Amino acid sequence: MFKRGIKKFLSLDKKLLLFIGVFTGIILSVVTVKGLAYTDSPEFCSSCHIMTSVHDSFVDSTHAELACSDCHLPHDTVVNKFTEKAKAGLGHVYYNTIGADKIPAVLHATDNSMRIITENCIDCHQSTLQNVAHDAKDNCSDCHQSVPHGKDFKNDDYFKPAKPGELLENKGGNWDNG
Repeated sequence: MFKRGIKKFLSLDKKLLLFIGVFTGIILSVVTVKGLAYTDSPEFCSSCHIMTSVHDSFVDSTHAELACSDCHLPHDTVVNKFTEKAKAGLGHVYYNTIGADKIPAVLHATDNSMRIITENCIDCHQSTLQNVAHDAKDNCSDCHQSVPHGKDFKNDDYFKPAKPGELLENKGGNWDNG
């Protein structure tokens, strides 16, 4: 029966078969592209219960218009992006299937993730790096640990504009906490 169905399908007009093939290819491409884009979104990432507080702090940050992949995945090649996406996805599936009691209360980036995040920070904020010294720490999160995933990191000083020369004078931050 299956062979008869294949023979009947192949006996159709070649133009119709070409149309069906192209139409199917377009549909599959759109679904794949849209699906991959959705898996980069904060909405998808927050669908896991352990990411709820991370997502809540993210949507209130100055980076809220970005996709999660803008910071958390490499941008040098598509192969690297999808390799890291697959590794992270497998890790997330693992943590979400072993039980909530085994998931750490605070999620920390791996060394590899921290390297990727730092490279992406530098790519986006290159002009800032040219104007303010940033050579004191190994990665951006050492000083900017609550950006963009820190609850209540926006205190009253956050909304005040910097005074002229303040950033250069303090090398990017106010180190006088005394």
